[in-house]
Amino acid sequence: MSEKKSKHLKKPEWIKVKLQGNQNSNTVEHTLLNYNLNTVCSEANCPNKMECYAARTATFMILGKNCTRNCRFCNVTTKKPEPVNKFEPQEVAFAVQKLGLKHAVVTSVDRDDLEDYGAEHFRRVCEEIKKVNPGTTVELLIPDMHAMHEHLDTIFSAKPDIINHNVEVVPEFFKEICPQSNMDWSLEVLRYAKEKGFITKSGMMVGFGETEEMVVNLMKMLREVDCDMLTIGQYLQPSRKHAEVVEYVTPEQFERYKKLGLELGFRSVASGPFVRSSYHAQMLDK
Repeated sequence: MSEKKSKHLKKPEWIKVKLQGNQNSNTVEHTLLNYNLNTVCSEANCPNKMECYAARTATFMILGKNCTRNCRFCNVTTKKPEPVNKFEPQEVAFAVQKLGLKHAVVTSVDRDDLEDYGAEHFRRVCEEIKKVNPGTTVELLIPDMHAMHEHLDTIFSAKPDIINHNVEVVPEFFKEICPQSNMDWSLEVLRYAKEKGFITKSGMMVGFGETEEMVVNLMKMLREVDCDMLTIGQYLQPSRKHAEVVEYVTPEQFERYKKLGLELGFRSVASGPFVRSSYHAQMLDK
């Protein structure tokens, strides 16, 4: 991988973000501030932030904004983890109500410092959203929880509508990009969630120098654990200290990945330069 890197890879026209916002953007930002909530939109420097805010959507990031892992693609901070906010489940639920969300997506930083990796907090957040917003579907984008079934069962007991867990990158680059994670854990999370009857979803990034064969192989691995939905997006380097972009994948190749994914049996595939795991989730998840 490293020998393929280019230090001065110019962004093509299709990868340039057009900022778009409206009054809804202000409403979302005010609501998040009012309830003292974090979003992956801001913490991960997502290119779709203003578009999603303008549509009155956001992906809530619980358990603080400091992660215990240091993945080479991620812009989330890795400082000392914050104390768990016991009021956060209610705050997220009321924010969902305020924004009138019909589909709420909740994710978190990795909390390897906690005995249950944050599973009980996920359970409480999901249950509170459903209690305050009975008509809202809930998608949980969860960490790997070290693939420990007892902690996954805690989350599953809240009966989320979708379990989402990202495999992130092809196996060939996994240890370099996600050194503290484990691909086997990730696949087991998805397998076990499907065994328990949940709709499952996963996502990957491209642009690290992977081949089409590598991407298709990972798709097949996900289908082997009966993963239902897939998102594929372009990796964008957050800063100089992060892994470098090796390639800007063309829109045509993203379309090809979508076609190949559907042929392999995914019920839905979102594939494009700006696609992220929760981008337009309410549409992909139908």
